[in-house]
Amino acid sequence: MPLIHRTKKISPLDISKRATIGLAFPLNDVNMTSGTETTREQLKANFFNLLMTVPGERINHPTYGMSLKSQVFEQGIDEVTLQENINTQLAFWIPEISVTEVNIEEDRDHYKVSITLTYSIALDGSEDSIQINYS
Repeated sequence: MPLIHRTKKISPLDISKRATIGLAFPLNDVNMTSGTETTREQLKANFFNLLMTVPGERINHPTYGMSLKSQVFEQGIDEVTLQENINTQLAFWIPEISVTEVNIEEDRDHYKVSITLTYSIALDGSEDSIQINYS
């Protein structure tokens, strides 16, 4: 029987556990000093930052951001359209990530919306998700 060996791709930045790669969210006293330790954590932080930034908010990058909250509360927005909008921004700003699934759950009686974004990371083929709640 042939043996199949899989190689796991590891970023050189992930080898040293003493170095931090970037800032972690939310920005508080603990995260400002500790930061993210792996490229996977940093990609998630960058993705979250892209989702929560309003276009025009970031200096010298007027097209950076998704304004996710305003898109979710538009009339007639669906998961497919939202996924296309997010992947368009990701292709330009964070090409290592692509959204594979969007799930929007609404509770109109309590004015709550929950968005779960499942995404894949091209560097190692892994998947992760982000959940954002608006109330």
